[in-house]
Amino acid sequence: MMFDKPATIGQLKASEYRVLSVREEMRKNLIIRLRSGETAFPGIIGYEDTVIPQVETAILAGHDVIFLGERGQAKSRLIRSLVNLLDEEVPVIKGGELNDDPYSPVTKYCRELVEKYGDDTEIEWIGREQRYSEKLATPDVSVADLIGEVDPIKVAEGRYLSDELTIHFGLIPRTNRGIFAINELPDLVEKVQVGLFNVMEEKDIQIKGYKIRLPLDICIVATANPEDYTNRGRIITPLKDRFQSQISTHYPKTREVEIVIMEQEAYVPEIEGFSLRVPRFIKEIIAELSFQARSSGDINQRSGVSVRTTIANYESVIAAAGKRGIVLGEREVAPRITDFPSIVPSTSGKIELEYLGEDATEGAVVEKLIKRSIKTVFDSYFPSLDALADVIKSFEHGYVEVADVMPSEDYIMGVREIKGLQGCIDTLGVSESPAEIAAAVEFTLEGLHLNNKLNKENVRGKIIYK
Repeated sequence: MMFDKPATIGQLKASEYRVLSVREEMRKNLIIRLRSGETAFPGIIGYEDTVIPQVETAILAGHDVIFLGERGQAKSRLIRSLVNLLDEEVPVIKGGELNDDPYSPVTKYCRELVEKYGDDTEIEWIGREQRYSEKLATPDVSVADLIGEVDPIKVAEGRYLSDELTIHFGLIPRTNRGIFAINELPDLVEKVQVGLFNVMEEKDIQIKGYKIRLPLDICIVATANPEDYTNRGRIITPLKDRFQSQISTHYPKTREVEIVIMEQEAYVPEIEGFSLRVPRFIKEIIAELSFQARSSGDINQRSGVSVRTTIANYESVIAAAGKRGIVLGEREVAPRITDFPSIVPSTSGKIELEYLGEDATEGAVVEKLIKRSIKTVFDSYFPSLDALADVIKSFEHGYVEVADVMPSEDYIMGVREIKGLQGCIDTLGVSESPAEIAAAVEFTLEGLHLNNKLNKENVRGKIIYK
């Protein structure tokens, strides 16, 4: 049976509705999820045993939280998922600017409404998405943006500067009874940091010398790069001390987790009439490239290597394979090693080199990372080259040509002629699809080349192994 929601304060009281603080509300809903075994943070992968338990503890403790981590570590997604711990709807005084609690309004406007109409004061219900605000901190963010400013139009209408109703409130007060997130906290200038601290600790707002106390009910979460956050002078000590929980995020700890995130987040548009097949080893190479980059001395590790790099590279090789299918008219497409030059642009834009010079261009660094990644994955499938002895011997008096525009069917002939190559394909676990077989052949040949068993030449757009 459907019931009408209370529309006035009197009806709300009669329903015995209890207004909870935002921290009590989040704690209540988290406890419900923990008891039911339901995940509180859907879509967050790789943090199950590290970050998420810390976040749950912070919520149960009612803490404001700051997440420390490099770019691309799902900090923003984690913060936005906190919204799911708010109630679906809560009552507020109708017409109020700051989501005023019907039982305890904070603004002068709403207090006057309650004084005038009492239990007949109208209320409305707002959803959880309306109780979340987010701001990227930059040096030009002002006190007016976050906290508020005197509205000259209201002054011109005849109100006094000392009148609270002349204030145009900023993002933080307007997120009252909700969650406010600020990204890259240390980038706020000191003056704004002081204002933020006052709101969090003293519950007062100072605008143009006019001071009012606003008992805001708000949970504040922030993000920062560890290097910025620990540098003196980037963040004032009282504000830093106000965040009761400091939680460090991290990149995926295993290649398997990186692959799961990559598959979940990548945008892979369907092309009508084409079937896409991505062999497991191709996914492993793409994920391994990011792992190699995160430990490379050529790359500035302070800026990090985002998981977005992995996602963009996955999308690039798939796009390159799809283009080949369109050009050749093949109905099955699979990324190959000859498609990997397509990830140079998608990687170069997401890394920062430790130094630049003739010997260290972005393209050269990415190509070196590709080679390392292919060899690492190849060695995991073929820890001993003894199993490839027949394949290597077949090249003593011949060679093989491959190219990114070579039809997949052409690779089938090589599999028949090169002794032992079928066994390699079986080890890689690919299907009987010509597209996957072509990918497996190129991977095997490139792996042997990187292990110094085959020579490789680029001749007029073709790669020759011999």
